[in-house]
Amino acid sequence: MSSPDVSSPDAVPPREAADRLAIRRLVDAYAHCADRRDAEGQMALFTEDTRFLVHMDATAAEPTQELRGRAALAPVFDELNRYRATTHFNGQSTVTLDGDRAEGETYCLAYHVSSDPDDKRTIMIASIRYLDRFVRQDGDWLFAERRLLVDWTETRPCEP
Repeated sequence: MSSPDVSSPDAVPPREAADRLAIRRLVDAYAHCADRRDAEGQMALFTEDTRFLVHMDATAAEPTQELRGRAALAPVFDELNRYRATTHFNGQSTVTLDGDRAEGETYCLAYHVSSDPDDKRTIMIASIRYLDRFVRQDGDWLFAERRLLVDWTETRPCEP
């Protein structure tokens, strides 16, 4: 991926600005759906023939998990139900546009709160990078491929 364009916002053509905003909204909608346990809404953000890859170790060449097709995503998104709460903070992102296709990288800090039967809570924080391929279909931007890379995690006690 090439270096991000850091030129003046005034130099961005309106169509490009609209596409960049639509892609950012897509990325943010994914996090929102995850935190609200809206698996159907989350799945709708992907193409029918999507590819979703999880790298629990970002340095590993091969993914820990690879899913193909929108329907295959349901169990992955359902896995979030094991947490008492989650909060995903999307950080910086870069996007390279090419007509009806785009590629991007987004940083995310994901907080996962769990509790045991005695209501003892823990929080697991994951530093995630998403490497995405987007496609515009019927005027809407969707994930054609999403690669989730976990750079690091930390788990510690969490006060209620």
